[in-house]
Amino acid sequence: MHTDTPSAPTFRLWLMMVLEFAIWGAWLPLIWGYMGAGVADGGLGFSGTEIAWVGSAFAIASIMGIFFSSQFADRTFAAERFMAVSHLVGGLAVLGMYWARDFRTFFSLMLVHALLYVPTISVTNSIAFTHMKNAQKEFGLVRMGGTIGWILAAWPLYFILQGKTGAEAVAASRSIFLVAGITSLVLAAYSLFLPHTPPKRPVPGDSGFAWLKATKFLAHPYLLVLFVVTFIDAVIHNGYFVMAGDFLKSRAVGIKPEWIMPVMSIGQVAEILTMAVLGAVLARLGWKTTMILGILGHAARFAVFAFFPQSQPVIVAVQVLHGICYAFFFATLYIFIDAAFPKDVRSSAQSLFNLLVLGLGDLAAKWLFIPLQSRLTTDGTVEYRQLFLVPTFMALAAAAVLAIAFWPPRSLATAGETQDDPETEPGLVA
Repeated sequence: MHTDTPSAPTFRLWLMMVLEFAIWGAWLPLIWGYMGAGVADGGLGFSGTEIAWVGSAFAIASIMGIFFSSQFADRTFAAERFMAVSHLVGGLAVLGMYWARDFRTFFSLMLVHALLYVPTISVTNSIAFTHMKNAQKEFGLVRMGGTIGWILAAWPLYFILQGKTGAEAVAASRSIFLVAGITSLVLAAYSLFLPHTPPKRPVPGDSGFAWLKATKFLAHPYLLVLFVVTFIDAVIHNGYFVMAGDFLKSRAVGIKPEWIMPVMSIGQVAEILTMAVLGAVLARLGWKTTMILGILGHAARFAVFAFFPQSQPVIVAVQVLHGICYAFFFATLYIFIDAAFPKDVRSSAQSLFNLLVLGLGDLAAKWLFIPLQSRLTTDGTVEYRQLFLVPTFMALAAAAVLAIAFWPPRSLATAGETQDDPETEPGLVA
């Protein structure tokens, strides 16, 4: 579709995704306990505010990335070289977190890592789409590597901690930065062997700012609708990770703490399977229906949480909907962005929507659901039905908006079609 090579380098792109998401999966699940543990126990002893600042680094990076990093990836540097430099410096930063003990140093290193890592999420998509022959059929399989990488990084670290307490557990927790840093350095070296993806020069008459051109495309109603719906779905998606852990180990559900992560990972295993069939689903159902099903997966999962909290087998089984929620909406979204935007702004367009997925949606989820859960808590007991009905109705509303108002042009009616002519804007093609 975009490549002149005789065959798409699917395995190399898949391995790129494995390493990319293994970096994130290595530190994210366990960093919070390490930051909150007391200094006497070998932790950092950070306050809630300090932990919140560290947790906001990705949101800050997703905003900054639109104006700087993605601009460089689109217009200045070959994407694989951008990846190599970003993961080299970002890997050294996350390695430094292993030794950092004070908040200022720790947060500074995390911010450096985030500023360099977050844009590479969009750049990996851009590299993949550039060299795939058929994004509809191949992207699900390639992106599946990211989920596998996350699981490969997170599960071993989780089980390493089993049975450890006190300083021993904290020492094991610190290893997350070694794993993430080494993986980042490996990807930095591997990036030099990725298919060459040169920058796209701006069309004569353009401002030269890829992010500005990408933003202007939101003037098209169908892209604006998708942008709004993406924000709502990102809030719901991130809200799951904010609320699910406490819910699963609550008295109502009764899952033991050591089994929380394996239970939640059922959804990631299901995501792998769903990614494998995404191409076939897109070919049969098209953009709109596939994305609506992804949003309705959230509604179904939270409705089960709300009405059947004491049915542990049902609660565990419904985790498989995570695969539908992520693959059918977010993975499809990334394919659609590649089809809808000109090739000279695709990294910036991916970053524009990742601003919602990784940044604003994540922040909104924390500001919405954490205070809401606190208000619905009495004597240590949460009124989960009221809590989970909120994201349930949000998902139903988002699905309704997409069904009523999302009408891409006929040129994009077939999943996988793209506009290789950067002078052709979406919505203007017959």
